Amino acid sequence: MQKNNVILVVNPISGGINKAALIDQVSHYAKFLKLNLYCFETTGEDDLQKIRDYYTQFNPERVLIAGGDGTVKLVAEALEEEDVLFGILPVGSANGLATDLGLVKSQEENIAIAFQNHFVTIDCIRINNKMCIHLSDLGLNAELIKNYEKSAIRGKLGYALQVFNTLVYAVKSFRVRIKINQELIETKARMIVIANSQKYGTGVVINPIGIMGDGKFELIILKKLTLGVFMKIVMGKITDSSESITVISADQAVIEINKPINFQIDGEYCGTETHLNINMAARKLKIATFKI
Repeated sequence: MQKNNVILVVNPISGGINKAALIDQVSHYAKFLKLNLYCFETTGEDDLQKIRDYYTQFNPERVLIAGGDGTVKLVAEALEEEDVLFGILPVGSANGLATDLGLVKSQEENIAIAFQNHFVTIDCIRINNKMCIHLSDLGLNAELIKNYEKSAIRGKLGYALQVFNTLVYAVKSFRVRIKINQELIETKARMIVIANSQKYGTGVVINPIGIMGDGKFELIILKKLTLGVFMKIVMGKITDSSESITVISADQAVIEINKPINFQIDGEYCGTETHLNINMAARKLKIATFKI
């Protein structure tokens, strides 16, 4: 491992903003610390293998990630077998993981934090053998992400423009069978969240009891999406089960759906699913954070 080498992985289209100034700032900071910085830009074509090859070429101790939740997931999955410290520079449309870790500061502060040696260790979830670091869901939010990815407008404005369209044309409730903690749950749902963390990138708290390093995830089953349920979500009041919401902590679960439903992992649309096999991964991630 080359301690003086640092890789910066940049998603050039995340967040709909140009990354040239960010790359320049990171380069200057690395030079100040007498580190060798190597920059890799994703293209959407075979990025997993290209990131692995780039890592093998420079063998760094630290990898910085400039993008949103989907970019963090991509890099973490590519380097799943490596002992590496990640630094997050949140410049995506959805930065939920960074929000949960308190990395929603100025660009200069986030760069400084990304180069620090202080870190937290967080869990990873495997869903149908795909890595999930932050939040995944079935139903309404996944449908919003699908519509957003088809849109020509990126960034927060792109999300906002798709909200109305999604709410009007969204698939109604679906039936699910969930095997969890030796229990079988059969119910209707509008949305099911698989949460390793607490907040969406917008800052909305969907899982107030989530702890990223406790070896468990939460299933939040939203049976109805009434105004009352919506207000609970916005105010972070989903702390226990009710007539409209069920919250369960577990380390493994199986979900079966009666029809194909939109599904997303860490802000990336993954198509439709009728079956999810969920468990905790043995792998944990080290992410640079500030000292409290």
